[in-house]
Amino acid sequence: MHPVTVDFVGFTITTDKSRMVMEDIYAWLSTKSYWCAGIPFATFKPTFDNSFCIGALIDGKQIAYARLVTDYATFGYLADVYVAEEHRGKGISKKMMELLLALDWVKGLRRIMLATRDAQGLYKQFEFTECKHPERIMEITRPGIYQTNN
Repeated sequence: MHPVTVDFVGFTITTDKSRMVMEDIYAWLSTKSYWCAGIPFATFKPTFDNSFCIGALIDGKQIAYARLVTDYATFGYLADVYVAEEHRGKGISKKMMELLLALDWVKGLRRIMLATRDAQGLYKQFEFTECKHPERIMEITRPGIYQTNN
């Protein structure tokens, strides 16, 4: 799989992990996300290493990111999607989703899932829908798992 890199309105959007700034991604996720605030770096790093990632950079700084947890054949789970607040509204997340979902191997996945609190409008533009049979979906959640009791 060859990395894809495009220029988009002054930003570089890439699937090349060697161009991404893992420390910037970790800093944003661990301090600004609602879903994994406080995640230890030792927990975050394997998520980066073991997922297919896409991100956006400007002047060498990571300003957007998403990862697809996948078996590369049948299933993917889209996770950790963010665009830094000061860069929202510029079409970056749309371009990232467009590039990711246009990859031949991604087009061959039977199912792609995600969970979002507030970005349903974005994902509906890319054919995501509510689960047709939510009663079949189960989960284990552990809120606060990354919080320490100091």
